[in-house]
Amino acid sequence: MKLTKGHGTENDFLLYADDTVRLDPHAIAAACDRRTGIGADGVIRAASIGSVDTPEARAAEEAGAQWYMDYRNADGSPAEMCGNGVRVFTHFLRETGLQTGEKLVIGTAVGPVTVEMTASPFASVADSAHASDSATWYRVRLPRGPKPIADDAFAAVANLRPPRPAASVDMENPHTVVAVAQAAELEALDLRKPPEVQPVPPDGTNVEFIVIEQGPAPELTDPRLQKAGHLSMRVYERGVGETRACGTGACAAALAASHWAGSAAPREWLVTQPGGTVLVEVEDDYAVLSGPAVLTAETSLL
Repeated sequence: MKLTKGHGTENDFLLYADDTVRLDPHAIAAACDRRTGIGADGVIRAASIGSVDTPEARAAEEAGAQWYMDYRNADGSPAEMCGNGVRVFTHFLRETGLQTGEKLVIGTAVGPVTVEMTASPFASVADSAHASDSATWYRVRLPRGPKPIADDAFAAVANLRPPRPAASVDMENPHTVVAVAQAAELEALDLRKPPEVQPVPPDGTNVEFIVIEQGPAPELTDPRLQKAGHLSMRVYERGVGETRACGTGACAAALAASHWAGSAAPREWLVTQPGGTVLVEVEDDYAVLSGPAVLTAETSLL
């Protein structure tokens, strides 16, 4: 089986197009293993929209989608949404000729999602931490889930005790956002094991640890974003572990920061993660995520 590898801010995926072959959880976990397999945070199958018989796929087909993003975490478990994954998926469709155009409707487990090409707000410098000449930027309008943001949880890791207050954020997949005081505390977190969240989420949760920074990210060239908020973030993704970035997690972090800041909060946030910086625009029912997507390799699964 031919696989393509790609990443969005170093959140990496294995992608393939097939209407019938679905890798089982064991095969996905084996392929995603970074020592005995190829290595990735998840697997994305591109299925033609008519081959998927779910209400969400039918709604996406009515909205104009041609392809469905069937996403699985590195342990083989399904996830409702992946913000970095949908950008890389769109780039995969365009680069392989499966679909053309600068604006696409993608079918997902939560329904249709619109993705369009956009410009990077950062300097296009080859050694930049935020962008490179090989990266294409996409803007994704991600629906927020029905649950309101709630300050109803506590989270802890091995070297972050006692448990810290946290906000639950519904991005159609679950997130728990924890603010820490400074960058040194964020960098020192031990995320080799899952954070302990109370009350225990019934379907698990992605946990974001953030620092609200002073001033915008460096290398910012878009003057419209000079007043944007700026966050630094690390994330532990359910079914994966700590990843270099998380798209819906960046959205959840921006929404939590806006929630805590109140009416004075900026509508745009630059979210810097180990894998790079993305832009999140906060809307009432949506979070709009902009970031890069890159395809890096083609390989075969034996």
